[in-house]
Amino acid sequence: MKRVVTPLAAALASAVLLHFGTGLHPVAWVTWLAPLPVLYAAPRVTGGAAFAAGALAWLGGQLQMWPYFTGSLEMPVPVAAGLLAGPALLSGLGVLLHRSLLARGRPLSAVLAVPALWVGVEYVMALAGPHGAWWSLAYTQADVLPVLQTASVTGVWGITFLLQLVPAAVAALLAPGATHRLHVAVTAGALAAAALGYGFARLGTGHDGERHREVALISTDDPRDTTQWNSPQGRDLVRRYGAAIDAAAARGAEIAVLPEKTFETATTRLHLARPGVAVVAGAALDAGATRANTALADPSGARYDKHHLIPGLESEFTPGRALTFLDRTTTGLIICKDLDFPWLVRRYRQAGATALLAPAWDFDDDAWLHSRMAVVRGVESGLSVARVARQGVLTVSDTRGRVLAEGRSGRPGMTTVFAALPQQGASTLYAGLGDWAAWSSVAVLLAALVRLRARRVWP
Repeated sequence: MKRVVTPLAAALASAVLLHFGTGLHPVAWVTWLAPLPVLYAAPRVTGGAAFAAGALAWLGGQLQMWPYFTGSLEMPVPVAAGLLAGPALLSGLGVLLHRSLLARGRPLSAVLAVPALWVGVEYVMALAGPHGAWWSLAYTQADVLPVLQTASVTGVWGITFLLQLVPAAVAALLAPGATHRLHVAVTAGALAAAALGYGFARLGTGHDGERHREVALISTDDPRDTTQWNSPQGRDLVRRYGAAIDAAAARGAEIAVLPEKTFETATTRLHLARPGVAVVAGAALDAGATRANTALADPSGARYDKHHLIPGLESEFTPGRALTFLDRTTTGLIICKDLDFPWLVRRYRQAGATALLAPAWDFDDDAWLHSRMAVVRGVESGLSVARVARQGVLTVSDTRGRVLAEGRSGRPGMTTVFAALPQQGASTLYAGLGDWAAWSSVAVLLAALVRLRARRVWP
């Protein structure tokens, strides 16, 4: 009876922890505990029960995402089901792998294999899927700044590794008949301490005296979808945004940024700029035979077309390919979902960008999460990011992920957020070397799989 109750209880405990530690509104410290119950139970139950506990734990914890997938994102039911079932199988395999390596007297491999498996699969999904690095546990730590600094070295992959490493190490240390406890404790402790030590040290380097440009993020959640620029409603919206830009100029703003797809237009000149104030506005642009989801810079006429379009919801648009800078500066333009892709932001940094302006459009419930993905991109590649969203959060962050200013759109009238946007980027190892941590995790996983051939110690 014990072998039945233990895995079920462990699965339920991890499911509850995953519910609160992941999803659209995660509690950061809970994420570190979530895998522990099923990993603790793994060496105390059969292999089949360990796998089932791991899979059920993830599935139970992630059912909260079903309304978001099928409702907000309008995913087909089979796709949404796959996004729940696939990671659940991964969770089960991770727990089973942990148990199998412990059974073969390989506790250190058991500890490292769990995070290596998660990172490897996260990376493959990011490369192969249409959503980039959207599916990563790392964003749960976006407001934990000492942990977040790891992204400047490893990208999100290093944070995911730590989130799985710590509970796997604790479980291995508590496993019945555990051997080599000192090796496990020293290795896991050294990795965690190095990450936190680096994080605190990096946060200690500030930005005093660096160059800034005053930016105003301005948003209104108009009840219409995207307003025709030259329609009566569009002209009224131009007037309202114009008044908000005038007010921002009076406060010293040098740049004003408006949300994604604010206007439907056939012209790249929206005439929103004011003397001394450049304006970046999102627009659905009819450009001859094609339509583009565009960020238009006024008065320069610079244009950036969104690279990564939401499957289904944005099938009418043609994706862009080029990088665009504002007025021959080091400030780049980017749009919403493009910030889910670390490689695009790295391209901007390598091209000399030190800050990004991002018109965006969220889905209310994902406002915090999507804003924090942008924050993480800035930490990875050493950029400041100013992101303005309809149905979301207006956020300005620096190269350390510190939120310099923030506000929520959707209130009556205009929502305006002001901040001094840093114009001096930071050098990061991730910007230079890219996804080395992901490839290293794959190598660790392969080494752990080789060790599975070792003699089994217990059944």
